[in-house]
Amino acid sequence: MNDNPARRIQDYQVFGEFGEVNPSISDGATFTFMTAEKMIELFNTEIEGCFLYSRHLNPSDYYLGQALANMEGTETAQVMGSGMGAITSTITQIVSQGDEIISSRTIYGGTYAFLKNFLPKFGVRTHFIDITNLETVKNAINENTKIIYCESISNPLLEVANIPELRKIADEHGIKLIVDNTFSPMIISPYKLGAHIVVYSLTKFINGMNDAVAGAVCADHDFIASLRNVNDGAAMLLGPTLDPIRASMITKNLHTLHVRLKQHSLNAMFIAENLEKLNYRVFYPGLPSHPQHELMKSIMNPNYGFGGMITFDVKTSENAQKLMEKMQELKVGYFAVSLGFYKTLFSSPGSSTSSEIPPEEQEAMGMTPGLVRFSVGLDDDIEESFDRIKKALQIINK
Repeated sequence: MNDNPARRIQDYQVFGEFGEVNPSISDGATFTFMTAEKMIELFNTEIEGCFLYSRHLNPSDYYLGQALANMEGTETAQVMGSGMGAITSTITQIVSQGDEIISSRTIYGGTYAFLKNFLPKFGVRTHFIDITNLETVKNAINENTKIIYCESISNPLLEVANIPELRKIADEHGIKLIVDNTFSPMIISPYKLGAHIVVYSLTKFINGMNDAVAGAVCADHDFIASLRNVNDGAAMLLGPTLDPIRASMITKNLHTLHVRLKQHSLNAMFIAENLEKLNYRVFYPGLPSHPQHELMKSIMNPNYGFGGMITFDVKTSENAQKLMEKMQELKVGYFAVSLGFYKTLFSSPGSSTSSEIPPEEQEAMGMTPGLVRFSVGLDDDIEESFDRIKKALQIINK
């Protein structure tokens, strides 16, 4: 298989019903059968080219799933109505009462809340650990452990997971390694590096327009088929269905992802380097000062850069709030959660995307109140953008 994820997407061709260059949009909720035998067969097994009901699968979702599978290098993929839909369906498909999960302590707040607050109601316990310490990972595993869960580049501290070594640990214990690659599509290929299952919020970089909420699970055929199973599949029974019109939009946007990522990365590197020159504590895997900088270089795909996410510390929550308000006034971007947009977005993780994590646990993992997270946009003149950031910093530091 070609090692270039952008090329694999480029080579995935689907013609529309009348020869269009874009796949036709299927907006049917249900699909017809010519024979009763075929319906019975489809309820029991997948048949290529046959569709049952859009909660199960529809052509537009299928095309997007196959494009994502090509990008990731997996056999297939299932798209969902949100990133959390993808994460929760994947985890609940694997665990049951009495099982345990090993999770990175720095993950998206919604995922943390699901693991910490929701799953215990069903008898599933999660241990939150420093995923960058492999000995800690090994020591946390017991006979009830079913999953190691992490993010390729973590939210919001941008820690980089050693996926090949985590896979070795998972194999030693017969458990699954699930990796959320939302921050680094194309930049890192978790499946190629050893992840059993890769999950995404497509809302972010992959779609890139902040006009759709969606998610995906990329894995081997057997696991995806289990998610779709009409009797016990989490994707089928929990119903995180992606609207086919949104799926069609994301499929088209996916084809420009490689171009966008290069510019996101280029701009982020400029801002990270210059913030560090101003003596701010900056978290960005492209900087030599980042603890996993060398690891990142060893596992990343060439040509896409180190990603568009930066976190830096302005010491206090008050400074962070004032800075973000001022940056929005100066048209640096938008004071808003989420990421991967063509405009720069900034938020304070402790009071927004990681607010589900209790303050004492935020402190333990190094998430200080003054952190500001940047999703750096596609600015044409990044030097002018940084001048505006610097001006905002000067104003709040007066």
